[in-house]
Amino acid sequence: MTDFFNQAITGLLQQSPIEHIAVGLGLAYLILIMRQNVWGWPCALISTALFTYVFWDVSLFMESLLNVYYMGMAVYGFWNWNRASADQPTLPIITWPLKTHALALGAIFILSGASGYYLTTNTTAAWPYLDSFTTWGAVITTYMVAQKVFENWLYWLVIDAVALYLYIDRGLYPTALLMAVYLILVVVGLITWARLLQQQEPPASNHA
Repeated sequence: MTDFFNQAITGLLQQSPIEHIAVGLGLAYLILIMRQNVWGWPCALISTALFTYVFWDVSLFMESLLNVYYMGMAVYGFWNWNRASADQPTLPIITWPLKTHALALGAIFILSGASGYYLTTNTTAAWPYLDSFTTWGAVITTYMVAQKVFENWLYWLVIDAVALYLYIDRGLYPTALLMAVYLILVVVGLITWARLLQQQEPPASNHA
């Protein structure tokens, strides 16, 4: 663990300003989203635009394409979270039933297997299956955040842990350090949204 933090600090001093800015805005995004602040989405838009370049440069092609998707979802999330009315000034937190989670997880594993196989046989991508898993998992989970689905925090715990390993392996130490901080903030976000969900009258649900 000490070696990781030493490498992370060294990486912070050596990596490009582009990655530093992307990391800072990514951290701002998560903190603002955790607090249900809509301005987290503009931070996400700029951060993911920068990460698109960073990941492509180190051959994490699926991660790079994922950040293109993130840019679109940042625009959608900003619009969706701004939908308000006199009776409901803030978009409520909702929950998904087990059936919906089963479909979401099934889609993640099937798509990860398919794209991982393609990357293995047709590209020089690093860690194609893990890269694909974090990509497709994040595709689903980012949509959950835009919809304010409570369980998104549980998904992020797994995705960010895998992403942390990928970034360390590829020498993206500032980004890896961001993922380590993300894992802590995800736990805080889970607890925070659980309390907010209990305070809603009545708690919202989605029976999709």
